[in-house]
Amino acid sequence: MPESVRLDLASDYAQLESMLDKLNEGHIHVAVLGRVGVGKSSLLNALLGAEKFAVSPLHGETRETEMAGWRELGEGGVYFIDTPGLDEVDGESREKLARDAAARADLVLFVVDADLTAGEFEMLRSVADRHTPVLLVLNKADRYTDAERGALLGSIRERAVAHVRTEDIVVAAADPAPERILRVGADGVEHEEMRPREPQVEAVRDRLWIILEAEGKSLAALNASVFAGDLSDEIAARLIETRRSLGEKVIRTYSVAKGVAVALNPVPVADLFAVAMIDVSLVIHLSRIYGLPLGRAEAGSLIGTIATQMVAIMGTVWAIHVVSSALKLGTGGLSVAVTAGAQGAVAYYSTYVVGRVAQQYLAQGMAWGPDGPKAVVRSILDGIDRESLLGQAGDEIRARLRSKA
Repeated sequence: MPESVRLDLASDYAQLESMLDKLNEGHIHVAVLGRVGVGKSSLLNALLGAEKFAVSPLHGETRETEMAGWRELGEGGVYFIDTPGLDEVDGESREKLARDAAARADLVLFVVDADLTAGEFEMLRSVADRHTPVLLVLNKADRYTDAERGALLGSIRERAVAHVRTEDIVVAAADPAPERILRVGADGVEHEEMRPREPQVEAVRDRLWIILEAEGKSLAALNASVFAGDLSDEIAARLIETRRSLGEKVIRTYSVAKGVAVALNPVPVADLFAVAMIDVSLVIHLSRIYGLPLGRAEAGSLIGTIATQMVAIMGTVWAIHVVSSALKLGTGGLSVAVTAGAQGAVAYYSTYVVGRVAQQYLAQGMAWGPDGPKAVVRSILDGIDRESLLGQAGDEIRARLRSKA
């Protein structure tokens, strides 16, 4: 793996190692996720029975992910992770923290305080798509009448049915509004008082514990394996992109080299020799980039296959090449100044096509695909702006020739 890719993914490797350590220790991580102000921190504090996480009447109190232990489970423990809100103003970095924490968690408490918004539904779907179990909590249920609460639950269940089990949608009032009561004093006068109410989180606590007791260890194992799979996919994608980018640079370098060699050499036999050697070297170089090293004979055979298909598809270009070579020989070199740039550009073009086709063949694991080499060659040719590439090739070759002069 290129060092740049390894360094870029270092934090992901560290996260995976941490998850595996957690799995070995038997710990379970439960992350809370939701919009600003839905009562995430209050819900966790109510479940813990202590003020472990900061709460505030101001939105956006939670700015970093925080962790606190809840209960023991088997040989390990259950830990709650508080996260920033998903819709803070100018809070993109904090929202990323929340998403990353949810991606690493073994179970997510997804908290809402009303019907699901479009943004909440999209986030819920993305969490469920990772196969992370979700306990969906309608918090602040004390603000609604029984009829309103029933209607809300019905709507939430209907919309979330594809992502959350019905039994995993529960209600809570983590920080209920004080209860207003009237007391009659000894003087017979009524006095209004506000009496605090206890948090109502029993449904959340009970359902959460049922899930963890039944599935806790398997959830942690599944989460680690999913994360590892995602990391593997990311590594593969980065390697493909790195190889593609490096391959593109190598192809252009060899294309210029061949174009200059053909433009400088007025002897057609030497032209053909330069063409063959440069193309073979290009394919060998590409094969090493893709970790599928080829020998000269194998590279030559691959070039032969590509050239055969190119002749079948674009014989006119090769005819131009042959005519230019013949013109060089027949005029004793007098027309070199006229033909060299054009012929060099055609040589550049042909090597560029050979390189691109060979690159796709190697990227597919040394396979042409179901439709064979002709389809691959045609696809590459169709994707190239020939006139633009030839013009660019001519400019590069002339620049090289001027620098040599």
